[in-house]
This record gives sequence, structure tokens and C-alpha cells, in this order.
Amino acid sequence: MSLGIPEIILIVVVVLLLFGAKRIPELARSLGRAQNEYKKAKDALKEEAEDLQKTVEKAADASARSATEEEKKG
Repeated sequence: MSLGIPEIILIVVVVLLLFGAKRIPELARSLGRAQNEYKKAKDALKEEAEDLQKTVEKAADASARSATEEEKKG
């Protein structure tokens, strides 16, 4: 199910009636800022997850090396 031209025109008219022509640029700016903040937060979480994964991998490698050295000694 896709939107045709008449449906899109109806949506635009309803938005204009509800918010008025002066408020639409403000709403668009607010949506743009919210989208930018979302992207920043998503990137920060992704970076933090990657750092955590690297830390866990380093700890696992160190643990494996430690266990291997103990086997060689014992």
C-alpha cells in the first residue's frame, strides 16, 4: 500500500491546518535537531560498545596466555 498524490496533498493540507504555515519550519528544525541528537547518541553507544568488546577480547587473550604459561610450568 503506497501513498498517491491525492493522499499526500490531503496530509499536507491537514498539517497546514493543524500547525499553521509559521509553525512548520519550527517543527522541521526541531525534527532535524532531534535526528542529529539521535545520530550522536547512536554513534557514541556504538563506539562505547566497540571499546568494551576490545577490552573483553584483550582480557580473554591475557587469560588464555596466562593459562597456557601455567600449563607449560606445571
